[in-house]
Amino acid sequence: MSTLALHEFHQGLNARFAGLNGMELVGDYGDVAAEHEALRQSAGVLDLGFRGRLCLTGADRVRFLHGQVTNDVKRLRSGEGCYSALVTAKGRMESDLNIYALADELLLDFEPGLSGAVAERLEKFLVSDEVQIVDAAPHYGLLSVQGPSAGLVVGGLEVFPELPAVPFGFVKISEGMLGEIYLMNQPRLGSAGYDLFVPADSLGVVVDKLVAAARALGGRACGWDAFEVGRIEAGIPRFGSDMDGTNLPPECGLGDRAVSYNKGCYIGQEVLNRLHSFARVNRELCGLRLAVQAAVHPVKGDKLFHAAKEVGQVTSATWSPALGCWIALAIVRREANAIGTGLVLKSGAAEFSAEVVSLPFVK
Repeated sequence: MSTLALHEFHQGLNARFAGLNGMELVGDYGDVAAEHEALRQSAGVLDLGFRGRLCLTGADRVRFLHGQVTNDVKRLRSGEGCYSALVTAKGRMESDLNIYALADELLLDFEPGLSGAVAERLEKFLVSDEVQIVDAAPHYGLLSVQGPSAGLVVGGLEVFPELPAVPFGFVKISEGMLGEIYLMNQPRLGSAGYDLFVPADSLGVVVDKLVAAARALGGRACGWDAFEVGRIEAGIPRFGSDMDGTNLPPECGLGDRAVSYNKGCYIGQEVLNRLHSFARVNRELCGLRLAVQAAVHPVKGDKLFHAAKEVGQVTSATWSPALGCWIALAIVRREANAIGTGLVLKSGAAEFSAEVVSLPFVK
């Protein structure tokens, strides 16, 4: 398992570690409920250094990537970014991506453990293009501050003259001691949030200051477990859990966020444009409110039934402290996914009721 660069720092905060796709992450710091509360009410500082980070350089980088992903890369100016996806020629997901247009590079941020697969997919279509694909993870860590007080926490660093105002907007500062830091407006839990791409040598100093600033505002360092609760409550799908290689982007609610239907040709365009113009997908991501007994823990893969017919399955589930009940994200067939539809969820030998509800669960 690939170890976090800040492993010793987290160890000093009594972190409990876990793994995801071969990458180490912080599961929690001993109090998931308090960490979740910080993310909802103040601010949580997260080490996302386990995520994949690639940079594309070279004169043809924009034209090349524009022809590979679902969103419009050519429209991005330096300091802007977008959410997008890599799909197959049949429109099936290979990864989702956060893309940022740096002055001389395109930065790609995506789920952990996929760096090799994403690089291989891109290299497959490199012919005579002047493009180089570089793994940025050894050189830059990724810290994130999420929650309503995130801007105040980042401001506590006292190195950014202004914060990027809109999602996917970003700024860069060059600070003598810390080096070049990129600050992205990235609300990962649906409220307010910022990502910081920090040089590896400066990670310890920056994370220490961020955690101190968060604590001063009632926040704290937070782990993956609390983040996942917040993500599900916000109704945000995650690649590898709620979407994978069997899914089309519109099935996962990505059609409006990650797909441009007006851009030029790209891999998978024909399928996705045809769906958008002439058809609808047969299944979609939905929110479920569950009437679950205390002893039962719904899990990914649990089957959903309507009128005794299997109509879908759970992709993510959690106990929601904000709602006081179990909730889930699920892929459900069109004939059974209208808001208010009652379903039956089978988890092992147990059966209980589920209701399709609107997303997000918690705003």
